[in-house]
Amino acid sequence: MDDWQMDFKDYYKVLGVARDASDDEIKKAFRKGARKYHPDINSDAESEAKFKDVNEAYEVLKDPERRAAYDQLGQEPPQGQGRYQPPPGWDSGFSFSEGGPESDEGFSDFFESLFRRGAGPSGGMGGMGMGGGRGADSHGRIEISIEDAYRGADRTLSLRSPVVGPNGTVTMQDRKLSVHVPKGVSQGQHIRLAGQGAPGAQGAGDLFLEVAFAPHPIYRPDGRDLYLDLPITPWEAALGGQVVMPTPGGKVDLRIPKNARSGQKMRLKGKGLPGKPPGNIYATLKIVNPKVETEEARAFFEKMAKEMAFDPRVGLGGK
Repeated sequence: MDDWQMDFKDYYKVLGVARDASDDEIKKAFRKGARKYHPDINSDAESEAKFKDVNEAYEVLKDPERRAAYDQLGQEPPQGQGRYQPPPGWDSGFSFSEGGPESDEGFSDFFESLFRRGAGPSGGMGGMGMGGGRGADSHGRIEISIEDAYRGADRTLSLRSPVVGPNGTVTMQDRKLSVHVPKGVSQGQHIRLAGQGAPGAQGAGDLFLEVAFAPHPIYRPDGRDLYLDLPITPWEAALGGQVVMPTPGGKVDLRIPKNARSGQKMRLKGKGLPGKPPGNIYATLKIVNPKVETEEARAFFEKMAKEMAFDPRVGLGGK
């Protein structure tokens, strides 16, 4: 591979996302870029080239195996150090049964060299083509709590998978597998476990686990952002002030503005799922009235009814 050099393509930069971006973030960035540079909207040559770059980047980053392999390439060399050369053994342990997308008109030499059969420097299977009996990659799902995504976690999975015996026969066996869930993982992201996929004559494939969040009684995830309904009292809504609000990362003080209304949304910047950048927490205020269970409480509400000229239905008409 010493003479196999090419112009490096930074697919994350093309889409404008971080290297740890979730599948949803990559999909949103692709849609935004495709709309911006689509030939029907922009007819100039520069936009056409950028449209092709956006499509190519998405073809790589939307696929778990292809993205995991691309991440092993490293990053673009500093300016002035010549063309890019992949590190030795970057493609070890990867195998793609398909050459790539059905339509790839205009894809770069960089993509062709890495992901196409017959495109490699030796004229064989190409950068991704291991062939020769390597086991297939496997896919699974791992469910974690939102709290696990804040601090990371270790899980033990029970798997029933094929095992090749000494005589070459394949049997199904139960096994335990330890999985480390990294801090900041997001829903839809894949965790790659090298060599834990289906067995083969030249080694096992990889196991790709898609991360899913278990239903949470309080929080609703959307990418790296979290949403929740925050109950407040009528007097907290009217007078404003600080309230203590729990988050998966710990308790925080939230300032409620005066005359807050039910349904008003408050943002806690950077308090969502960890990442670069971290997500936000959006709290929707929900005014909750106390139960009137004593004569004193009833008298208090009756006094408010008499002394406060307030009609929440005034805007509905009918009077």
